[in-house]
Amino acid sequence: MPMIDADGCQLNVAIEGRDSGPTLMLSNSLGCTMAMWQPQMDALTKQFRVIRYDRRGHGKSGVPAGPYSMERFGRDVLAILDGLNIQKTHWCGLSMGGMVGQWLGANAPDRFDRMILSNTSCYYPDPTNWDNRIKAVKEGGLASVADAVIGGWLTADFREREPQVTAQMKEMLIASPQQGYIACCEALRTLDQRDLLPRVSRPTLVIAGRQDQATPVAAGEYIRAHIPGASMTILDAAHISNVEQSHAFTDAVIGFLTQR
Repeated sequence: MPMIDADGCQLNVAIEGRDSGPTLMLSNSLGCTMAMWQPQMDALTKQFRVIRYDRRGHGKSGVPAGPYSMERFGRDVLAILDGLNIQKTHWCGLSMGGMVGQWLGANAPDRFDRMILSNTSCYYPDPTNWDNRIKAVKEGGLASVADAVIGGWLTADFREREPQVTAQMKEMLIASPQQGYIACCEALRTLDQRDLLPRVSRPTLVIAGRQDQATPVAAGEYIRAHIPGASMTILDAAHISNVEQSHAFTDAVIGFLTQR
């Protein structure tokens, strides 16, 4: 896995799949590494050259001091593409990855073909929830919030049906570097990208989870309504819909990216 330097931060990157043809870049949720996309990899690598990466502050990437910002995350993505000599790619980002995608779609549209923004939002009107999360993690570490976070990521039915997958997701969250996680939360607490949405000119699919409390359907519908020509798919899932409804998610992604 190559390490790409972005403004002094080493970013962990993986490239898999086809040697030629269209490229697809995947961007993770807060508290997740690139491993969150494993349910999609068999299918996606048959169709695309797939780029995954760990956001700064996560996984095997560097953990520079904050504050972080959506612009910084977006410029990290552009540094990866430049480092790999890739001019244009499809984009699929979930949750925080979708927020980074909004910034990229508005500020670097020439680097992207089609964009998928999944289980995401463009605006948090009240920073209180993020302030509480930051305080809890500072005082008790990620283990202190893990059960509550997992309860938002996956429905109770899925957690009961798939205890091994649920345990793996929880382990991934707890293993996140504490300072990197906090710095990402600080970037989210004042999120307001509403003005960016009309500037996203690439064909865009919004995916929402019917049971997602973190970024509800209404948040996805707002994004769809304000990006010109965007479409929307709703899955019967909570927040991490690519894990909970892996086959439906994969079908939606491939269908959108390959349609004529």
